[in-house]
Amino acid sequence: MLPLNKINKDWTLFLDRDGVINHEGIGTYINQWSDFTFYDGVTKAFEIFSRKFKRIIIVTNQRGIGKGITKEKELHIIHENMQLEIKRNNGRVDAVYYCPDNDDNHPRRKPNAGMGRDAVNDFPDIDLSKALMIGNTLSDMHFGRNLGICTVFLTTTRPETDLSDTAIDAVYPSLIAFAKELV
Repeated sequence: MLPLNKINKDWTLFLDRDGVINHEGIGTYINQWSDFTFYDGVTKAFEIFSRKFKRIIIVTNQRGIGKGITKEKELHIIHENMQLEIKRNNGRVDAVYYCPDNDDNHPRRKPNAGMGRDAVNDFPDIDLSKALMIGNTLSDMHFGRNLGICTVFLTTTRPETDLSDTAIDAVYPSLIAFAKELV
């Protein structure tokens, strides 16, 4: 059960990127900034999150780099522009972690917890007993479970997902819908 009434400035928010913050590419990758489109209400959601959470961390698998489809330089431009737009709208992102590896067993590739552990190493004030993960795949939910944190599943892209999966604590249709629950 997701303890919405207990979430305060001691909490950390982990989020996936594609399918959560921005529209996913259909059968392709987000390879450059011109491919990136925020979902409606996302910048407003980050404004709310910035008031509510101590840390806001994005964790994203970026297999396109490992496949040679996405250039790492372009990924950095995407993340810089994404963060600038969020900041322009009174929100913030404390860090973005990504895994370019193709190996599903790589410790940093979700659902493995490596990117979360990197965040804890970089921000020792993160208390995983006061953290949650928002994502749009069961891999994101299992990442949350592997870190020992609460999970929120967004139904933005995977309607076939079994929402009764035990790795899912709460379900919302969008990032802004979840954010409005915190106000």
